[in-house]
Amino acid sequence: MDTLTRMRAFIDVVEAEGFSAAARKIGRSKALLSKYVRELEDELGALLLNRTTRQFSLTEAGHTYYQRASEIVREVDSLADAVRESSGDVRGRIKLSAARTFADAPIGQSLIDFAKQHPDIVLDIHLDDRFVDLVEEGFDVAVRISRLENSSLIARRLGPFSIRLCASPELLAKHGTPTRPQDLSNMPCIVDTNGRSLANWRFKGDGEDSVSVTVSGPIEVNSPMAARAAAVSGLGFAILPDFIAAPDVTSGRLVTVLDDRILSGSGIFAVYPHRRYLPAKVRVFVDFLVHWFRTRDGA
Repeated sequence: MDTLTRMRAFIDVVEAEGFSAAARKIGRSKALLSKYVRELEDELGALLLNRTTRQFSLTEAGHTYYQRASEIVREVDSLADAVRESSGDVRGRIKLSAARTFADAPIGQSLIDFAKQHPDIVLDIHLDDRFVDLVEEGFDVAVRISRLENSSLIARRLGPFSIRLCASPELLAKHGTPTRPQDLSNMPCIVDTNGRSLANWRFKGDGEDSVSVTVSGPIEVNSPMAARAAAVSGLGFAILPDFIAAPDVTSGRLVTVLDDRILSGSGIFAVYPHRRYLPAKVRVFVDFLVHWFRTRDGA
């Protein structure tokens, strides 16, 4: 049995967080995966995994080996992708990280459309509202909705992204309409704990600088969809992605306020690790998303 096969088995077990889960995911037996990992440890002369009936963890050596092994396997797969691409045959698995908000919104249809158009590529989607470490956790690509910050990652802009400060007509009738951001500190607000600013909401100031306002209210929740529902119910003001708020704003269930104070500069990005060879499957996926958003926006 070659080292690369054992290496892949080890990576599968680590990423699935267990032998049983890995066996179910890749369609091999738990006993076979255990055999491969044990043979790899024997070959290296080092324990890579701590195994008990209830716990699973990497040893220090296992952590180091996983990071380097993941890079090696990705390079091997990239080489295979390049050969397949030259013959017009792009296939494989893409491990994708995306926010639940993205997948639940209408723009999440882009992922379904890609899967329909490329049946030979398995889209392994992990929905998580935190910013995953692509290299550390072995992701090929991520779709992020945010401001683009300095990073070692490569990013391609898919489309614009804006937020809206919204409230129900009933809430505005009861508490009034804020005329400046500072008014929100004395009004009920719904805090989306996925946001980096949490309860410190930032707006355009009177001059060049931005202003931060500390808010509070009856609900704090890590879901823009739940924040939207709470705002529609009249529980407070909420900062919502435009693509989530738009249907309720159009119907009149929500009203936008302080539109001229909303910060701009955010976007929807496909980000991926800086690699010597970008896998063809990742390039095909990102190119598809760029075209999908461009067509959707009528650009």
